[in-house]
Amino acid sequence: MDELHGQDELGGPGGPGGLGERQGPDGPGGPRDLGDLDRRILSALRARGADPRVARAARALSLAGEHGALWIAAGAVGAAVDGPRRTAWLRATALTAGAHIAGTVLKRIVRRPRPTHVEPLVRTAGRHSFPSSHAASAAAAAVAFGSLGAYAVPPLAAAMCLSRLVVGVHYPSDVAAGAALGVLTARLGARRPKGGRRG
Repeated sequence: MDELHGQDELGGPGGPGGLGERQGPDGPGGPRDLGDLDRRILSALRARGADPRVARAARALSLAGEHGALWIAAGAVGAAVDGPRRTAWLRATALTAGAHIAGTVLKRIVRRPRPTHVEPLVRTAGRHSFPSSHAASAAAAAVAFGSLGAYAVPPLAAAMCLSRLVVGVHYPSDVAAGAALGVLTARLGARRPKGGRRG
């Protein structure tokens, strides 16, 4: 792991999925610098996975977030136990699932390869990286469920986003873009008229 990280710092190829390819502007803030930063941050966080306890937690979070499963289950439970706000819970769950679907569609358009300069700790459902659908659904859940009083969701969602870096399957920019997509989806969805009125 240290050897891979060191090679990246010395200018070795950081994998085809980095934001900056080797051609292009090299000045401060150029694509090459941004791509190098993306890879270095990922390398540093992936190194945390060398601790077995951290690796187990990151794997568990990543598995729970597959296809937005954790958040959909949480929304279903909320709808079941909070009868007066069942419609609001179902709406929040639909927005969360929608954010995940939107991330998956964007992946197929952008087609950015997953990181290759670190060893992943988990298998992935697909080979494309940008944006992170885990981050999209997690961020949407943080906004949508958080607005319903589920205050444990935002920190759990943040941990899930971080786990995708620790397990080495996304660049930081993938996670940031996915989280932005999730927040946008949840906020725009919450503004849509409900029953002919503004909610």
